Amino acid sequence: MSSQDIPEENLPAEQDATVAVADEKHPFADPGLPPHEHRIQDIDERAAKRSERTVALLFTASMLATVGFIASFVTIPHDKSIFVFPIGHLNALNFALGLTLGGALFCIGAGAVHWARTLMSDVEVADERHPIEASPEVKAKVMADFKQGAKESALGRRKLIRNTMFGALALFPLSGVVLLRDLGPLPGTKLRHTLWSKGKLLVNMNTNEPLRPSDVAVGSLTFAKPEGLEEHDHEFQTEIAKAALMIVRLQPADIKDKRELEWSHEGIVAYSKICTHVGCPISLYEQQTHHALCPCHQSTFDLADGARVIFGPAGHALPQLRIGVNDEGYLEALGDFEEPVGPAFWERG
Repeated sequence: MSSQDIPEENLPAEQDATVAVADEKHPFADPGLPPHEHRIQDIDERAAKRSERTVALLFTASMLATVGFIASFVTIPHDKSIFVFPIGHLNALNFALGLTLGGALFCIGAGAVHWARTLMSDVEVADERHPIEASPEVKAKVMADFKQGAKESALGRRKLIRNTMFGALALFPLSGVVLLRDLGPLPGTKLRHTLWSKGKLLVNMNTNEPLRPSDVAVGSLTFAKPEGLEEHDHEFQTEIAKAALMIVRLQPADIKDKRELEWSHEGIVAYSKICTHVGCPISLYEQQTHHALCPCHQSTFDLADGARVIFGPAGHALPQLRIGVNDEGYLEALGDFEEPVGPAFWERG
């Protein structure tokens, strides 16, 4: 059925189209708008109902796809793989998440496009440009146009579309909420604690042997790790990033900070190797000045004065580990660091 088959009185009212005529002042005439052709939905309520059902079906499909996304995230193992022709072997979870999330987005978009193209008004309206600052008349016209557009969208009358659209838009954000689970478990107090504890031996990173005071010469720089932490451990990188130690032996008389002297053993001091700027490993030591330098951004710490920052962007001193010697003569920790190691974080007290 076309608009030519519909009696004139059943057709929507036409808008006037003014066509300008070229003259000397305006040599280019405004051709005006072409005659408006009515859609089948404009003149046949049964066709409009079919479009309404189609839009509602797309919105409903989006809701089902969102539910499928959440179900896939919860039920499919992250290491399961499937074969998809002609792509090949794929991770089943990634494939399901991409398929359902893409389907949910596509159905919302397709439903909105189909709604706009078949049920909303498609009459072209030409309007003159106006100054940026709207006059009261323009504001009134905008509000009138908005109300007219809302009326023509049939959102109030097409309840099936409205309800399914609200359902699709309400469910879809749940996909993002569920994805937050992939950020991992809450850190709790992990950032505040390391593997160091009372009685843990200081193990040389190079020789993998426990350290004795005699192994640390004055002016030398030694790197250590906690006893029991091995490179083949699954959590090695995570733990060493917090527990790595920098051990230096100073003359006790050169130590300026009282607490540093109390926490040392015969001039041997143990500081975190992790720079307090962005977490780079400190590896440079100047024995004459007792300064430790971070090679990343040149933050400099005075190891003879509580490892305070004397240059660079680091925000606070390196944490010191209290050490002693056990009955067998090996250097051991007397507890954990009393403050978090590495860069500052927002929960830091």
